[in-house]
Amino acid sequence: MARYKIVEHDGGWAYKLGDVFSETFPSEEAAHKAAELAAKRQQVGGDPADISYQDATGSWRNEHVDGGERPETEVVDSPQAEETRLP
Repeated sequence: MARYKIVEHDGGWAYKLGDVFSETFPSEEAAHKAAELAAKRQQVGGDPADISYQDATGSWRNEHVDGGERPETEVVDSPQAEETRLP
């Protein structure tokens, strides 16, 4: 599952997927909306293609993908974001 986490980042808010941060947004709400859009784009299928990528060990891999394999996604607010919304 691709989990987009909303986090405080660089003086504002961002969404984070794994160890990668998005750009910084001025509010948690803006970061959340951007994460939702990114998560929706993950669901759009593509055309079959041959791809090359570098794996975590630094080795290059070649694969054929059918374009229909899409990950499940979710957007998760950070604990700090939840606390700021409590009365």
